[in-house]
Parts: sequence; structure tokens; C-alpha cells
Amino acid sequence: MAEDRFTVPEHLAVRVPEADMRTTVEAIFGAVGMPLADAAQAADTLLYADLRGIDSHGVSNMFPIYMGWFRDGLINPTPTPNVIREAAAVASIDDDRGLGLVTGPRAMDLAIAKAAECGIGAVTVTNGRHYGAAAYHAHRAIEHGMIGVSMTIGGLMVVPTFGAKPMVGLNPIAVAVGGGSEAPFVFDASMSSVAGNKIRIARRLGSTVPPGWITDLNGEPILSESLVPDEFFMLPTGGTREGGSHKGYGLATMVDILCGILGGDPPGFLRQGGDVSHHFLAYRIDAFCDPDDFATHMEELLKGLRLTPPVSSHERVLYAGLREHEIEYERRAIGIPYHPDVVQYFRNLAAELGVQHQL
Repeated sequence: MAEDRFTVPEHLAVRVPEADMRTTVEAIFGAVGMPLADAAQAADTLLYADLRGIDSHGVSNMFPIYMGWFRDGLINPTPTPNVIREAAAVASIDDDRGLGLVTGPRAMDLAIAKAAECGIGAVTVTNGRHYGAAAYHAHRAIEHGMIGVSMTIGGLMVVPTFGAKPMVGLNPIAVAVGGGSEAPFVFDASMSSVAGNKIRIARRLGSTVPPGWITDLNGEPILSESLVPDEFFMLPTGGTREGGSHKGYGLATMVDILCGILGGDPPGFLRQGGDVSHHFLAYRIDAFCDPDDFATHMEELLKGLRLTPPVSSHERVLYAGLREHEIEYERRAIGIPYHPDVVQYFRNLAAELGVQHQL
């Protein structure tokens, strides 16, 4: 399975209970100046990713990056987000350089509140910073009987189809829909060949990456299984034009438009200093159809997909969110698997900042 190349081998993994990592992360965020409520929200966003096996957007990969941004003044630990434009179903927020782990869920909640009134709610966020796993924000809509969508500009690493220079971000899109008796449908994917942080994980673990995921520094696709070079660019979803990279490229550009330009920002490639924008949508299901019928049809859809006969080389058919749902049950029960270097990093950082940890 392709995902295995991004997973810490069990013989190396240190299983850490969720509560212990949560306490440690909250304390470190507090030590760099974040208010307690913001620190707790930021930790929750990251632990969502770790619990569901989205390790590329959990504490192990994102925390060192965030700490660097805090030290360099690129993140405001005490922002004052402000609604700068608003209509009945929509709003635009200036995030005051706040960490999107905190502002993202609050903007999603505003979209949900507007959908409760209008049937649909849309919120853009400008002047923001990285918001973690896109799925976390979209997933918040499910408990309100709604469909959630979130997307963000991030990581100027992707070359256009036929391009030799990165001009669009990884630009993930997430969609979350309740599944009734089935695990929810939760789609979360970057518009690049794979999430950029997964390439970093592969490099740390010494894993190879498949053909058509990355390029050399001239923008030429690397079309053989290879180790990750020190410097590289990302290809759009589809890899090459023959594989459909124009589709991933087009979708990444769409995210740039809906997150950034719609919120009054310039294109992603004209920004500096980690400045990103987000877009959140919520759909109130009963404004469109009978919610009981919707739930029945979602169960039929997801069960039908899950029970599709698999090809001989695979045991079963999955749909987006099913594997993550199963991983969450396992990790809540036996702990989250971290690389020993990650655990030591948090011990060292906690000691450096003078905070207690549970690791």
C-alpha cells in the first residue's frame, strides 16, 4: 500500500496516548504566547490529524515549522481576527496573521451559523497562516447536520503542467458528509500529486517515492521510483499531462481564486512570509432536500462503495474517510505511533521552554 511508505514502522514507533501529547502541545503553544483557549484549539486541530492517521499534518511534521514561524515573527500568537466584509450568507475575515489551526475552525463555525440561517454559508479568511488538515474544518459541519467544505492556499511547491517553476500551492480541498450508520465520507486531498509533507516524511524515513510525484530543479518530472532529493518541486495531481495533470493544475488554480483572489488577495505566487488564505462552506441539508432521505441515500452510497467486489490484488474497496475512521479507533485505544526522534524533539522543546510534558 502506498501509504505504508509514510508510516513509522511498528518496531520503531513510540505509542503515545492522545491525552499526553495533547497536554504537551497545549503547554508549548501557551509558552510561545498563545492564549489558553487558542492553545487548546490548536492542539485539537493537530491531534485530529494524528488520531486519524493524517500524520503529514499532525504534530510531528507541523510543529517544528510552526515554532520557526513563531520565532521569526511570521505568526501572531495573539491575533485579533476581524470581519471586514459581510452579507447574510457570507463573510470575509482578516486573520491578523493568526495561526489557522485556531481561526480555521472558528471561521468554519461562522459558515455553519450562516448556513443555519440562510441554508448555505461561505467564509473566506485573508492574512492567515497554515490551518492544518483541511478535513478537520470540514468535519465540524457533520455534527450540525450539514455538509462541510474547506480549502486553503498553501505551500508554493507545484509546477503548472509543462511549467519549470512552482506557481501554485498544494492547495488541498476537503469535503465532509455524514454517513448515517456508515463511517462519514471525508475527502481531503491536495491538488498536488501527494501532500508535500508526505514527501518530507518519506525523506525522513528513507522511503522512495513513485514515478510522477516530484520534479528535479528544472521542473522535469522524475519518472522512476527514487529517493527524495534534497531539493525538488511537486507535480500536480495526475503527474504528467498524459496522466491528467492539467486537472490537478486547474483545481489548484481554482483554490487560489476561491481562497485568495475572492478574498481580495493577490495570487499565491506573489505572496511572502507564509501568508495564506482559506475558504469555508457549509450546506444545511434540509434546505435542499429531506434530511431523512439524504441520510438513507448516503448510507446506500457508502455501503454500496464499501461492498464493491475488489480486484484480486486487494482485500476490499474503500471510500474517503473510511480508513481514517478505523485508524482513529485503533489510535485512541493503543496510542498514536510517533518516530522516536519526534518524541525526543518534544521533550527537548519542552525543556527549552521550561514547560512540563507527559512524554
